[in-house]
Amino acid sequence: QVQLVESGGGLVQAGGSLRLSCAASGRTFETYYMGWFRQGPGKEREFVAALRLSSGSTYYGDSVKGRFTISRDNAKNTVYLQMNSLRPTDTAVYYCAGRSTPYSWSSANSASRYDVWGQGTQVTVSS
Repeated sequence: QVQLVESGGGLVQAGGSLRLSCAASGRTFETYYMGWFRQGPGKEREFVAALRLSSGSTYYGDSVKGRFTISRDNAKNTVYLQMNSLRPTDTAVYYCAGRSTPYSWSSANSASRYDVWGQGTQVTVSS
């Protein structure tokens, strides 16, 4: 089993940047792809970005394209989410998630396809 721990959240002004980290431990070699999701107050969980570990392919939600970047550091078993040009609408709890078995990459934007989740980290963007 893989365990995921997010960090890097905080309070930032609109237009600023933050980098979230997701440190994986345990049976990390079984992770097929990693994703970031977020859930704002009173909203449903929303897909943010995904990374296919075998190829490095990335996939982004429409609301963050061009502003957020997902990346990884294999040596540290860590996946990052670099968030630039932040907006108040980006305020949410951000969750890191992993899928441990192969599945359609086109489904990487669906929270139900992930079987391991972190505890979440709060990001608040002030106007």
